[in-house]
Amino acid sequence: MGTTQAQRKNASYQKYSDTYSNLAVQHQKKYRIPASITLAQGILESGAGMSKLARESNNHFGIKCHSDWRGGRVYHDDDLKGECFRKYKRVEESYEDHSRFLAERSRYASLFKLQITDYKSWARGLQKCGYATDRAYANKLIKIIEDYELYRYDKDKGIKTAAKGKNKETGPTTKRIVYKTHGLIYVYATTNDSFDRIAQDLDFKVKKLKKYNEVPEDFPLQRGDIVYLQKKKKKADKPYYDHVVQIGESMHSISQLYGIQIKSLYKMNKKDPDYIPEEGDVLKLR
Repeated sequence: MGTTQAQRKNASYQKYSDTYSNLAVQHQKKYRIPASITLAQGILESGAGMSKLARESNNHFGIKCHSDWRGGRVYHDDDLKGECFRKYKRVEESYEDHSRFLAERSRYASLFKLQITDYKSWARGLQKCGYATDRAYANKLIKIIEDYELYRYDKDKGIKTAAKGKNKETGPTTKRIVYKTHGLIYVYATTNDSFDRIAQDLDFKVKKLKKYNEVPEDFPLQRGDIVYLQKKKKKADKPYYDHVVQIGESMHSISQLYGIQIKSLYKMNKKDPDYIPEEGDVLKLR
């Protein structure tokens, strides 16, 4: 997100999402798993298709054999030495198995109650349900989704935006409550909200609104998200000196929480754009 991150795009990540986005969207329609989550997991678990497990066994999601597996198998060192992983004839079989792995196990049932566009909750849920042991797993997925704008694929099913000049939810004369905290004015996003709708309701330019909030085109909003109506600050106001990272947070979401510019948050903490905040990390805010 933002200029710094945009300059450091990984070509292999972009190529992977371009190659498998249609497949991920097909599985979203069939299994109700966000395409962005499927793609981000594929990128993360397979090293964008370049890992040995992906290249030699077509296993893009690091799924281990388990007692019920009757297909091909291969052995690799992971948490333990020589662990058994599933082997597939085609990448498509790996995607199918991944979708069924999530959809047919009671452990992940709570995820399917979430909105298809709520990739942050899906990422948090996967970590909490034990998909991976990495404490930064959810935050890594969210960073990949936001850096490569994979959330765009979640809308393939047709999340209809309101016609120009109208707001489907509340009509064209919506009154929004504008808040002010620590010298910054902002509004909260509502259900099915967008930057276009907020700009229209408040007679704002969409481009300026996105610039203030440091988001690219088509960035999705969730109910309760903070949307600033002016440029964010270089540091948080007192008494906010630091922040303990939680599951599912990104540098962007933390910057929004305290009204800090992303580049300032990176700079204060001496982090490069590849840094992914891990649960328990303490970040300086001023």
